[in-house]
Amino acid sequence: MTINWASTQVYNTIMCIATGVGILLILKLLTSLRRGKVRELEGWSMGFGVLGFILTLTGAHMTLTWPLAEIGFPFDDIIFGEPSLAFGVLLLGVAVLLWRKSSQYRMEGLDLKDPRVISERLLSDMPHLFKPMSYFGAAMGYALIAIGIAGVTYQLFAAPPQEPISGAFAEYPMVEATFISALYAITGLGAAMFPFLMKEKRNHSLDRAMFLLWRIAGIIFIGFGVMNYFTHIGLIVNTM
Repeated sequence: MTINWASTQVYNTIMCIATGVGILLILKLLTSLRRGKVRELEGWSMGFGVLGFILTLTGAHMTLTWPLAEIGFPFDDIIFGEPSLAFGVLLLGVAVLLWRKSSQYRMEGLDLKDPRVISERLLSDMPHLFKPMSYFGAAMGYALIAIGIAGVTYQLFAAPPQEPISGAFAEYPMVEATFISALYAITGLGAAMFPFLMKEKRNHSLDRAMFLLWRIAGIIFIGFGVMNYFTHIGLIVNTM
């Protein structure tokens, strides 16, 4: 297989890492709020903003231009591009809301040096603040589950034999199809639960389930993205 890499963009490496960090950052914010340890909302805002910018930029380009079609994987432009775009825009929304809340709390004269004061106030505001966005996140969660089903049904995600590590399973397409499909499914299931966590009275069972699913998904996304920096470089070298 020979690929003209000069006309093809494959950047689901950084998209994968940004997605994993974004998922874990949401869990970290929720945990810190409940423990009364959140301070400096501008820092949290920038954290979400940086990740949101990366995912929105790369996801929008992949969604609109379909670069992976150039190497024979047009369905991957939908699978990787559209969820990244959606998650990126949502993260940017969280960044804007946190920044505005920081300004509001400062104007109201809250003691911004006391993390418990900030945490309690933001925790009480959160159901009204983030719930409208959570519906789109939940809908995309169901879309991720659909992608997972499609991945197993059509045996997608198999790496070419020229790709290091992942290419060792090229003759067994169901291995990577099952792995990536399960990753999408558990991420989507966690996202589908999110609106229920935005209620003023939390469902602790759903809360624990969502945290478990997203913690697993976030760690795997980061690990897979890190690995892909090696495997994708190897694929390019092996197909030049």
